Amino acid sequence: MTERARRVVFALRRRPLLVDIAIALVFAASALVSLSTVFELVEQDPTFDKPGKAALVVALLAITLPLALRRRFPLGAAAAVVIAFAVGRLSLAPSRVVLPAWEPYVSVLACQVALCTAVVHMRASRGRIAALAGLVGVLLAEVAREVFGGALEGLPLNQGFQLVYASVSIAFPLLLGLAVRALRARERELAAQATELQREREENARRAVLEERVRIARELHDVVAHHVSVMGIQAGAARRVLTTQPDKVEEVLSSIEVSSRQAVVELHRLLGFLRRAGQADELAPQPDLARLPDLVAQAGQGSLAVELEVAGDARPLPRTLEVSAYRVIQEALTNALKHSAGTRAVIRLDYRPTSLVIEVLDDGIGESRSANGVGGHGLIGMRERVGLHGGHLRVGARRQGGFAVNATFPVERLPA
Repeated sequence: MTERARRVVFALRRRPLLVDIAIALVFAASALVSLSTVFELVEQDPTFDKPGKAALVVALLAITLPLALRRRFPLGAAAAVVIAFAVGRLSLAPSRVVLPAWEPYVSVLACQVALCTAVVHMRASRGRIAALAGLVGVLLAEVAREVFGGALEGLPLNQGFQLVYASVSIAFPLLLGLAVRALRARERELAAQATELQREREENARRAVLEERVRIARELHDVVAHHVSVMGIQAGAARRVLTTQPDKVEEVLSSIEVSSRQAVVELHRLLGFLRRAGQADELAPQPDLARLPDLVAQAGQGSLAVELEVAGDARPLPRTLEVSAYRVIQEALTNALKHSAGTRAVIRLDYRPTSLVIEVLDDGIGESRSANGVGGHGLIGMRERVGLHGGHLRVGARRQGGFAVNATFPVERLPA
């Protein structure tokens, strides 16, 4: 279809009333031309009783012009066409002539178009369906009157053929209308499904973006908060011994330098991952439990002494689980450095047959810290990491003082 044809079709769809008016005028003109041809034939029969031409013209206009409102008032237009058709034939057409003085083509086609349009556009209700059935009954009655009371009287074979042919002619627009109605209903259903699928795709895309943002925020919090907290603690320790222990200050400053470089490396790794969406991160490997001694040594360079205790038989665990366990311990140490005001922390790693249990204990502030210290993004991140593996997390103040973080990760038992 050319661009000009598309524009014409689009313009016609936007003005259905004008299209229907044009169709009605075409039907009216065609009916009058057809009527003229019929008169040319019947006027040659000497037995023909010529009716008034004006009455026939009015009858044909009454049949064809209501088609202009066939889509705006489908049942009303169909009723007007069918009733005008039946009344015109009963009152104007002679009952027994060789050729009846009636237009037999366009008027019948107008009835078919009106019925088809009524089935397609009419609102389905019991009253409207009953009215449409009544119109069909009027046409069938007119067909029966014409077949059994007209020129075919006493010709059973011809009567049967004409009755079947006329009945099929009436049934065809009804079936066609039902088919078009079902097709349009299917198109609306498919359009609704397409809209719903598009909405679901957009929702999934928004959810994926949100999940990625949460993951990035969690990684940034775990990495940056930990290193910055360590550097802050170490800088505070350096300030306190600046004049009394200069050699200690140099050691602490070296540790701050190492922490800052590690933070930059971690940030580069995350930013590099974001720049290469869908590609593996090549800047640095994700941390695992084998790097816990380095984490302990780093955290213990400040005012907090950190110990690592391992129970059970250490064994390789799923990579994602080790990363999550490491991040939970890292976040717990970060909170201890920032909020505990304690002097000692203990990390307990317990390898059990069906689980990995992690405890991070400190001797600092308990109640006030549980209310204010770990209720933000850090706790949310820990819960998300533990929940990702189907485990559970408990945090809170200890009875004997201090604060405790307890995380349990389920681990499938390996076959013997």
